[in-house]
Amino acid sequence: MARMRIFIVLILAIAAGTVFAFGTYNYVQKIPAKTVQIPTMKIVVAGSDLDIGDEITKDSVRLIDWPTSAAPANGISDPNEVIGRGLVMPMIQNEPFLDLKLAPKDAGAGLPPAIPPGLRAVSVKVNEVIGVAGYVLPGTHVDVVATVSPTQSASDVTSKVILTNVLVLAAGTKIEQGEKDKKPIAVSVVTMLVDPEQAERLTLASTEGKIQLALRNPLDKTTPITRGVKTAALLGALATTPRAIARPGTAVSAPSGPLDLTTVEVIRGDKRAREVVR
Repeated sequence: MARMRIFIVLILAIAAGTVFAFGTYNYVQKIPAKTVQIPTMKIVVAGSDLDIGDEITKDSVRLIDWPTSAAPANGISDPNEVIGRGLVMPMIQNEPFLDLKLAPKDAGAGLPPAIPPGLRAVSVKVNEVIGVAGYVLPGTHVDVVATVSPTQSASDVTSKVILTNVLVLAAGTKIEQGEKDKKPIAVSVVTMLVDPEQAERLTLASTEGKIQLALRNPLDKTTPITRGVKTAALLGALATTPRAIARPGTAVSAPSGPLDLTTVEVIRGDKRAREVVR
């Protein structure tokens, strides 16, 4: 009898709990949900990845809702303000259009609008050696080394750095290096961004002599000043007078006056020594 009472009480407790839980669930479901509306505004964004010089078309723009509190400064809300203009900076998909990334309305597309005011784009003919084995790509920085003889004499041929930290604007017909184009590319023309005075130096060097591009780290902003090097300097100072050849039976007189002594440093492993060379 006692067991029956316990069983009945247990059943009643389960039933009461079930009814209470079901009622609570229905009450919660009937409570109206509170929605918070965030103010938005229309912003024109790129519909796909775009490169420098691309012309903006209807298929390359999208109009989306952007939170007003996080909207970019000077954002464009009218697609007609960007369609037909050229890009001066690369853009990725869903990136908002800004005036600083667009060329003027009458400037058109292609490479010319990407040239900043006051600078010029100068192209020079290169080969695999001059172009640093194809590693001179758009966006890299180079130094220009010129080899020329000011007197048309072979002894006066001089190599000197004439331009430093020059931006490569285009390699061949490419004006933008894509993420998948990290490999070296063989091109015959390299276009560099220079000012008018640098354009004169580069044109004269490529016309009167030979040029070589030296690839540099884009984070290196130093401008080293070099004196240039001539052919004779590669082998050291040349003797001013020929050596006397001693014939059998004749004595060679020693030169009068003090001898021209030159001190050289000899490195043998981790030891250094200085010796006098007559």
